[in-house]
This record gives sequence, C-alpha cells and structure tokens, in this order.
Amino acid sequence: MKDFDKFPKSIKKAVRYINQDATKEQLEEIRKLIDYAIKKRQLMID
Repeated sequence: MKDFDKFPKSIKKAVRYINQDATKEQLEEIRKLIDYAIKKRQLMID
C-alpha cells in the first residue's frame, strides 16, 4: 500500500468512504462511475 500515498487526496477520501460508509447500492453506483471513467480515459489515451 505504499503506492497509495502517490494518489491525490480525493482518491484517498473516496476509498475511505467506500471502506467505511458506503451502502451496497452506493458501491454499485460508484463501481459504474469509476468503470465508465476508466474506460473513457483509456480510449482517449489509445
């Protein structure tokens, strides 16, 4: 987890939220948002 410190504070807060407070429904919505953002970014890079 040493690499975790390299990420922005917003990512750290999101992970903390996921680990502590997110409901099952919120987790599924977060997963969809993150998957979409990652796929979109990968297409832009390629």
